[in-house]
Amino acid sequence: MRDAFAISLWTYYEPVRSEIVPADYADVFLRHHAALRQIDLDAPHFTDRVAVALREVNDREQSPELPDPDRELLRDTLSGLSAAISIDKAGDQLLHGEPHPGNLLNTRRGPLFVDLATCCRGPIEFDLAHAPEEVAEHYPGADHNLIHRCRALNWAMFSAWRWRRDDQMPDRGHWRVEGLNQVRAALDRCGLG
Repeated sequence: MRDAFAISLWTYYEPVRSEIVPADYADVFLRHHAALRQIDLDAPHFTDRVAVALREVNDREQSPELPDPDRELLRDTLSGLSAAISIDKAGDQLLHGEPHPGNLLNTRRGPLFVDLATCCRGPIEFDLAHAPEEVAEHYPGADHNLIHRCRALNWAMFSAWRWRRDDQMPDRGHWRVEGLNQVRAALDRCGLG
């Protein structure tokens, strides 16, 4: 601590330009999840993030351009899947929160997760749902049906953010349409479409 600022030192890992294969992605997940189980951190539950997205969807002032049928789709998906996924909290643990490929750095030491700003608690399948689908095949003990439901939930949250009045994601119009299409496809894959 210096002058009321917290200081932390980080190690720089030079990125390597090569593809991270699904087995290596799953391996870094296994090691990451094992390390997170050793940390006692008061982190929000993933349902808290879902609740924020749901408020955005329900607030017409925050999402004025969201068409009513799509608003209903997102509302039903966010509330229904959040409730269904969070019923059994016994297996919940600290998670990365958004371990998509953009938050995975390939280094000479192997892949490393970065950007831990969205840490939360929940089932490991919530994290696995952010990764390419092939990764889960290499993660022992993962519940594939739960991963599909979490993937639909993640796409619904992503879509909710794109419809916020003040969202500034590049190519937002494309991602609004694509996000809703991905929600529908993910719901179909888990038999909820």
